[in-house]
Parts: sequence; C-alpha cells; structure tokens
Amino acid sequence: MVKVKTSFFCQNCGAQSPKWIGKCPACGEWNTYVEEVIQKEDAGRGTWKQGGPKSKRAAVPKKLQEVNFEEQPRTVTRDLELDRVLGGGIVPGSLVLIGGEPGIGKSTLMLQIALMLSQKKVLYVSGEESESQIKMRAERMNFESENCYVLSETNTQNIFEQIEALQPNILVIDSIQTLHSKHVESAAGSVSQVRECTAELMRFAKETSTPVFLIGHITKDGAIAGPKVLEHMVDTVLQFEGDRHLSYRILRTSKNRFGSTNELGIYEMRADGLRPVANPSEILLTQREELLNGVAIGAMLEGNRPLLIELQSLVSPATYGTPQRSSTGFDAKRLNMLLAVLEKRGGMRLGQQDVFLNVAGGMRVDDPALDLAVCASLISSYEDNPVPEDLCFAGEIGLGGEIRAVHRIENRIAEAEKLGFKRIMVSKYAIKGLDVDKYKIKILAVSKMEEMYQVIFAG
Repeated sequence: MVKVKTSFFCQNCGAQSPKWIGKCPACGEWNTYVEEVIQKEDAGRGTWKQGGPKSKRAAVPKKLQEVNFEEQPRTVTRDLELDRVLGGGIVPGSLVLIGGEPGIGKSTLMLQIALMLSQKKVLYVSGEESESQIKMRAERMNFESENCYVLSETNTQNIFEQIEALQPNILVIDSIQTLHSKHVESAAGSVSQVRECTAELMRFAKETSTPVFLIGHITKDGAIAGPKVLEHMVDTVLQFEGDRHLSYRILRTSKNRFGSTNELGIYEMRADGLRPVANPSEILLTQREELLNGVAIGAMLEGNRPLLIELQSLVSPATYGTPQRSSTGFDAKRLNMLLAVLEKRGGMRLGQQDVFLNVAGGMRVDDPALDLAVCASLISSYEDNPVPEDLCFAGEIGLGGEIRAVHRIENRIAEAEKLGFKRIMVSKYAIKGLDVDKYKIKILAVSKMEEMYQVIFAG
C-alpha cells in the first residue's frame, strides 16, 4: 500500500511548507496554508501522451550554431489590438495567460477571438459556463464561425480525449482554476491542481505546436491567483484592466517571450462585444463647446503608444477646516509634490485650498510627462483662466520648479500634430538635436514654471 504524502501550500502565493504555519513567510498573509495530497512523479504520469517514446529520449547538448531553427508564421487575428499586444500575432505552441477582475470581459474577449478565427479550428473549453450559456453570449457578437467548438468540462483527462478526437488548431481554457487532474488529490483551484493542470497543457502546447489560451482569476490585490510559478510556466501574461462600470478596457502584457512588454491594447465594451479602439486619443479627449477652467491636455506614453489625455482639476477655498487633496487616476503623492512646488516656486497660496484632480476617461496614468499638464490645469482653475484649446503639454516638473525633458518627445509631438493641436509646450532641453522645422505644430520650449505661466496666461 502506497503511503499518502501531504504537504501544506499557501493559497495566496503558492509557497510550500512541511507543516501548517499561521503566517506565510513569503507573502505575509495569515491563515492561507492548506494541506494537500502530493504524489511523486512516476514514469507513466501525464495525460498528454501524443509524443510517445519520442518524448522520453534523453536530450544531448548541441552547439548553438548546430540548432535547426525555422521561424514559424504567426496567426494574425482580425483583432489588431490583441495582435499588437502579443507582438504581431499568435505564436504556434505558445501558452498565454489572461487575468483580470470578474466581469471585466476576459471570457467575452476569448470567445470573440475564437469566433474571429473562422479559418482555424478552435476548441473553447469552459468550466464555468454551460454550452447554452456560451451560445447565448456568442449570439450577441457579430461574428459567425463554423469552426468554433465548445466543451463544458473540468477534468483534464476528458478534455485531452476530446482534443485527440477533434485536433483543434487553437485551444482556449476558461478558466485554469476550474480544471482538475486525477493525479492530484486536492480540490480544483488549489495550488497543486493549478500547477499540475498547467504543466499538462504546457506539454500539449509544446509537443503539438498548438496555441493555448488560459483565463485566470485574480486575488483581491490584483495579482493572478494561484502559485507564482504559474506565471513563470507560461510564455505570455496579459492583464485585462479597467473599471467594469466604465466602457473602456486596457489589455497590458507583463511578460512576453515573443515580443515587447511595452505594448497595450484598448477596447470599448459594447452590447455586441469588445470593439478595438484604433485611435484612443480621440475618445479620451472631451469635445467641448466652450473653454473651461482647470482643463489641460497632456501627451503621455502607454507602453510604446502615444496618447493625448485630458486632465481636469478644481481648486476652491476649503470650507471645512483641513483642505482636501483628492485625485482620480493620478498618483496622490505626486499631486502633493506638484502642489508643494507650485506654492514654493510659483508663489501660489494653495495651503487653504481644496484640490481635486481627475483623469478623464477613467484611465490610470503614471507618466511623469503629465506633470506640466497637471500644473497648467491647477493654475487655470486657481486663476479662473482657461488654457487655450489648441495647446497641449509634455514635460516633467522638478522640485526646483524646472521643466525637465521626457523621453520619446518625437512621438508625443507627432500625436499632438495628428490630432490637430497647433501648439505643444515641452522642455527646452528636450528639443536639442530635434528638427523642429519638419513639424507643422508650433513647439514652445520653456525651462521654468515662470516661463510656462507667461506663455499660457500672459502671452
């Protein structure tokens, strides 16, 4: 009789311990250790056996020059935003993990992609929805495909039996936390089950060159649920972000073995699915009929993509004692720093003023190049003097009140020019070596906040 071996795993980070402990030494969470049954790896283990004896051959070292390499073509979808984030399309044999909050649109995105790839045989495996529920969601989308197959199953052995019979070109798993393998005697969603099921799917993807998409849950802190090794095992990790009460979603990549991690995709959630947004700057800028105080446009970068975003501020006298400092979509600590610079270097009396800052469109930004636009917005609200509508900003503010250069200024200027702005204010140190004559937009180069104030409000 084989002795049952158990171990304790942290359900938050996946750390392992031979005994139960109250506080996890790895992540610091309390009461997260759960006992799970583990077994040693045996020779016949593993549910995907298409490789057969060939996969058991011992590997021998080779010179790098002797390694045969043929670049396989990527599968290009009709979703340009997903193709951009993946680095140009779906790589054969890749394992992609998509995480996000409940209701953000992960399942909608993957079902939409499965329907888009009408020339490929796609198997959509769901452990959370029945076939009829998936059909109801698919009917809302304006896509038709005769090669999209659905399967409601959670047992990996049954899933691989259907895979061998169907031979799909792309596999979608919704979600990895619902799968369970008979080789691990623990509940679905536990650390051992997530690790074992992902390993089986990884072997399948690499041996058959079939792309596999995994949908994953996240924790209350926003990290992908399950052991951290899950993110190390996959080839690409995508994060689907956004407020589910707003219509726009952002698809970021935090790991990508086949492309850059600086790309992002923007979607609009509609009744018929997710619509890729080709020019997000146009939707992030409010169409105003008249000039408003406290509004300024900043040129920022999200990954490699330049965006123009609207910043709104309200500065009013404090009526309840302690002044309020509130920001939505912008770092509150950086806002306090900019307010201190305005008071110390700009001579503005903000100590008894309530300050509210909002990033239009529900975006969350952290680009230092928005400092100049934030300060212009605050000064405009404080002075009750609107910023000209044909002017945008791109510059970082230093503690000495100086305006510092930001990287990739050419992309920011080109984006502002494309959207019809007549002037852009940048640091004079950012245009050194820049051919300003090739731009139709007028470039205003300043070095101090005093110059900024004179150009905007006095000039």
